[in-house]
Amino acid sequence: MQQRALGRTGRTVSAVGLGTWQLGADWGAVTEDEAQAVLAASTERGVTLFDTADVYGDGRSESLIGRFLAARPGHGITVATKMGRRREQEPENYTPENFRAWTDRSRRNLGVDTLDLVQLHCPPTAVIEADETYDALDALVADGAIAAYGVSVETCAQALAAIARPNVTNVQIIFNPFRLKPLDAVLPAAAEAGVAIFARVPLASGLLSGRYTAQTTFAADDHRTYNRHGEAFDRGETFSGVDFEVGVAAAAELAAALPEGVSLPAVALAWIASQPGVTSVIPGARNVGQAESNAAAAALLAGAGGTDFDVAAFDRVVHEVYDRDLREAIHPLW
Repeated sequence: MQQRALGRTGRTVSAVGLGTWQLGADWGAVTEDEAQAVLAASTERGVTLFDTADVYGDGRSESLIGRFLAARPGHGITVATKMGRRREQEPENYTPENFRAWTDRSRRNLGVDTLDLVQLHCPPTAVIEADETYDALDALVADGAIAAYGVSVETCAQALAAIARPNVTNVQIIFNPFRLKPLDAVLPAAAEAGVAIFARVPLASGLLSGRYTAQTTFAADDHRTYNRHGEAFDRGETFSGVDFEVGVAAAAELAAALPEGVSLPAVALAWIASQPGVTSVIPGARNVGQAESNAAAAALLAGAGGTDFDVAAFDRVVHEVYDRDLREAIHPLW
């Protein structure tokens, strides 16, 4: 597993990390034993980045990670959590007092004195652009409550605004074969500024697993049912904003372009992680098999695994499919 610099922090994190939304809520039930097994399987395969948030299961994801790491002194894992969605996402709620309360709660959930990395959780553009936001975050660093901070964003314009701030460690953004706009300006700007990029929703909420058909359904408490059109939060968070049936057909075309024995999700993760400027790709996992498959994508990055995967050839197909079927609907929105 490749380890890459986490911005200017002096830390390194794995090229393939673990997103832990699934361990909290909104993807159906995951038991504590299942969650602990996912965390263990990931670390055993070299994953050194866990991404979570204070609202995943109302803190359940953070608490699960905290219990897992407490039993493993010297674990070497960087935990990146997020804050800002415990209240309405209105600029007036992003105050130093709320920042303090939210980070204190996350510190208790994770069982640590200092949080490794805290990211604002897709705040309004006005918050990302305000000097006061970064003054408050700098104060938390100075107090030792957090070691570093970043911003999770919905749009490329927000990403560029955050990258321009001198103490921002990372930007987390949706980037996958169905969402190519970050290639235009965000990834080059981050690389030039020394800001880490975490690629989230890398499998487009499972569309890029290649397992779905137009008839696939999801549980009522799964965001892939209740947020398909943005009913609960930004619709780009569900299937990357792609129409489900269009996405199923596009994923099938990408899968058909692969050599035998190479899976679409592994290739998608490796393709994302291979893009200049990407620090870590953070797929989620609800079970050990998914965790193992995600981490195994790192073998494609290293040219291992006995496959003849050609990233350049896959890149051409990605752009062909995107330009023909997705660009018009997706590119202008985020």
